[in-house]
Amino acid sequence: MSIVKEFREFIARGNVIDLAVGVIIGAAFNSIVKSLVDQVIMPPIGLLMGGLDFSKLQWVLKPEDPATPAVELVAVQYGAFINTVIQFLIVAVVVFLLVKLVNQVRRADADEPAPSAPTPEEKLLTEIRDLLAKPAAAPKAAVAPAAKVVAKAPAKPKA
Repeated sequence: MSIVKEFREFIARGNVIDLAVGVIIGAAFNSIVKSLVDQVIMPPIGLLMGGLDFSKLQWVLKPEDPATPAVELVAVQYGAFINTVIQFLIVAVVVFLLVKLVNQVRRADADEPAPSAPTPEEKLLTEIRDLLAKPAAAPKAAVAPAAKVVAKAPAKPKA
């Protein structure tokens, strides 16, 4: 079997395609959540905390030297980390809700009893019903024609 043919069979499997769709949608959802956190959630929180911009919060370990053109700043950017943690929590809650929804659907499907096999009595009744539903063909007579019996009058005695 050629590599191209094997690859085509691999890609055509439903699980691989489902996974690819999930990854693409997940990447798009990640962008939406990032925008939600950076542009909608964090600005009001920063405003409530005195006009603080969380994305710029950092602990400077080594300050930048203005005399050199190279960037020498070494800092722990905990504000960006806080934003990332909030993004993660939002994604985690959404994934949890999706899994919960899928589990409810699966439980509902499992609760429905599977149709049981018909009992022998039901099979017999079904066969009888099917036979009765067929149009009845005119039965061919298997009886031979009756022989003609001619009764002869008894002979008169001659006297």
